[in-house]
Amino acid sequence: MPPDSSQDAETAELARDERASGWRTIRRVAPYLWPRDTPWVRHRVTLSLVLLLVAKLIAVGTPLIYKAAVDRLDGQVPELALGAVGLTVAYGMARLMNVGFQQLRDGVFARVGQRALRALALETFTHIHRLSLRYHITRKTGGLSRIIERGVKGVDFLLRFLLFSVGPLVLELALIAGVLFYLFDVWYLVVVAGTIALYVWFTFRVTEWRVKLRREMNDQDTDANQKAIDSLLNFETVKYFGAETREARRYDSAMQRYEAAAVKTATSLAFLNFGQSVLITAGLVGVMVMAAIGVQNGSMTVGDFVMVNAYMIQITMPLNFLGTVYREIRQSLVDMGQMFDLLGQPAEVSDKLGARDIAVSGGVVELHDIRFGYDAARPILKGVSLKVGAGENVALVGPSGSGKSTIGRLLFRFYDVTGGSLTIDGQDVRDVTQDSLHRAIGVVPQDTVLFNDTIRYNIAYGRDGATEDEIIAAAGAAQIHDFIARLPDGYDTMVGERGLKLSGGEKQRVGIARTLLKNPPILLLDEATSALDTETEAEIQSALHVAAEGRTVITIAHRLSTIADADRIVVLQDGEVVETGTHEDLLSRQGRYAQLWHRQQAEKDAVA
Repeated sequence: MPPDSSQDAETAELARDERASGWRTIRRVAPYLWPRDTPWVRHRVTLSLVLLLVAKLIAVGTPLIYKAAVDRLDGQVPELALGAVGLTVAYGMARLMNVGFQQLRDGVFARVGQRALRALALETFTHIHRLSLRYHITRKTGGLSRIIERGVKGVDFLLRFLLFSVGPLVLELALIAGVLFYLFDVWYLVVVAGTIALYVWFTFRVTEWRVKLRREMNDQDTDANQKAIDSLLNFETVKYFGAETREARRYDSAMQRYEAAAVKTATSLAFLNFGQSVLITAGLVGVMVMAAIGVQNGSMTVGDFVMVNAYMIQITMPLNFLGTVYREIRQSLVDMGQMFDLLGQPAEVSDKLGARDIAVSGGVVELHDIRFGYDAARPILKGVSLKVGAGENVALVGPSGSGKSTIGRLLFRFYDVTGGSLTIDGQDVRDVTQDSLHRAIGVVPQDTVLFNDTIRYNIAYGRDGATEDEIIAAAGAAQIHDFIARLPDGYDTMVGERGLKLSGGEKQRVGIARTLLKNPPILLLDEATSALDTETEAEIQSALHVAAEGRTVITIAHRLSTIADADRIVVLQDGEVVETGTHEDLLSRQGRYAQLWHRQQAEKDAVA
């Protein structure tokens, strides 16, 4: 097959896919306009359509009043009951009523549209939180936020203009065509219909081309936005390496591509607008010439001439808007399609049908021959078996890549195991609800990330509805209450984005307080002190000992000195358990743990 034929076939297939996606999107939105379980929405939609019909009937009848007034002033018709002045007033009232009914329609429909936006935004936001950690690691947050933003705006546009622009336009054109055919002859209808057909054909063809340009512009916009957010989130790193100019060049390069795409979009819009004007003007002139001839030969009145002109202008206004509406509807369908694709993204980890809440009695955690890999070709855990007794403190140690943090992620069920099972008090974590599992486990990560809000908000995040006394008690247990009390704004102190206004130790203490407030039976300490200096680490360790009291604790550690007093230490190497025992037992064996211990002690002595 010749290359051009192949390209045409590919373009046709893409167009079919887009149409299918467009209909899918419309089917997804339709229930928000006519929900079975919400009668008030259906009532408002029905009332809006009635008001729309009344407005269009008034709009089509208005030029007839205008014609009567002109004919009366011209003396071509007998005295009318209203008179010329009365007809002029009636004409003005008709125009006012047309606008009034349209605005009333918009007011009635506003609540329907906003409800749909809110429901879809909430559905999307909730679904994103249900997606797996793997998905969020591979996605770019800035691009994701733009997809949601444009998708929700697309829903608003589609609901408003598909219902109140395209449908009403077709109705108005049909009514005007019928009036012209009834009052004059078929040739007026032929010219008007021909003009509309050419206009719609031209508009749709050019707009299809412009949609591709607009999509390219959106892609470049998303890319530029992502680079800006990425750079701002890494503000300190940019400063460390004096990379402000480099980041500016990187951002400007992305904006340059966006600029080129935006220029193409603007140029194509100018071409579309001019072409539309040529077709509309040709149709207007054609109909007006026919009317002028009719006035000259006496078959039509001056009022008829004015009325035909009024109808053509009435047609012109919505037709001029058609290009914009069609373009925006097409773009809205694309934007919404991306959002619905996101909604269609399956959750890698989901609750089983009929899953029950986990019942934690002692907090016994057991791994039975666990096998897992983020990539099937690269296994991380290769048959790990381990039991953590109720109230026991077990530490997981080993070199980077040995699978320590992976076990923590599997316990919290960010991922599901590919082999074996992981149980808590005999219950497989895959058989219980994720919400109940997450409530049962408290996590203190290596780098506690805080919300850009107050210290009170960040501690209270541990348990919804916590009282002030409970928040203060948790802060005291985490040994940070005295520090907070010395701050000018106390618990109302803003921590900054990601908690940047606090030191590493202060952030960790807030994180510990948050976890203590949650009061989980199982505690996972994921290298909670490895990013801190030795003095701060020692202070945090005492807070962690308080947090560990009465709980089953799994400590993932890099610094072995922090877990020397653990009840049991499990040494991992290449995804397998190579040693298990207490600190003293493992040192006496002179195995892998002893090697790691002596190496770290030597490094510590060298630094000292």
